[in-house]
Amino acid sequence: MSPELEQGLYVFVLATFVGLEVIRRVSPLLHTPLMSLTNAISAIAVVGSILVAGEQKTPLSTVLGTIAVGCSMVNIVGGYLITYRMLRMFRKSGKEKP
Repeated sequence: MSPELEQGLYVFVLATFVGLEVIRRVSPLLHTPLMSLTNAISAIAVVGSILVAGEQKTPLSTVLGTIAVGCSMVNIVGGYLITYRMLRMFRKSGKEKP
């Protein structure tokens, strides 16, 4: 295993654990704004994965970039659906008066 790959995997694992701990400690009142922020971050991930897939340096990078585009798009769509559902919970029930 090359040192660059080993270092990248180490950073990835640490970032995963730190991210999980940060998300677990978020108050439920802040969940919807946090979801909006993660949707914006996922949009940046889509742009990066499109760039990786579009370079076509190796077949592996193209396949992994394409998979990353698909996963990021699923994450964005799911995040927006969850945010929309949570915001609907705070609407007033009943008919609005004109």
